[in-house]
Amino acid sequence: MPFNSTRYRRRTLRQRLTVPAIAVGLVAYFAFHALNGELGLVGKARIEHRYAELEKELAVVRGEREELLRRVMLLRPESLDPDMIDERARASLNLVNPQELAILRPSHASAK
Repeated sequence: MPFNSTRYRRRTLRQRLTVPAIAVGLVAYFAFHALNGELGLVGKARIEHRYAELEKELAVVRGEREELLRRVMLLRPESLDPDMIDERARASLNLVNPQELAILRPSHASAK
């Protein structure tokens, strides 16, 4: 045997497939989480759906707030609205004008 020759061993099937199997596993792991993870494609759709729901809810709440602000403005001392004062007094005191017709509705507690 010559001195400058090296000995060559054949690699087994397991040795040849170890690195590619690990690489395929890592790619599969990251691909799965890119699709199904919290910030993946499916997660992004969930986030966008939730965002749209919250935008609708925000619009409703803003409308309610504007209505309340409008009613509060009618009760300010510098711009008192006689109709608003009358409405609040009737609700607070549970009174009606003698020239009005009052229609009594049964309450939920007595209906049962």
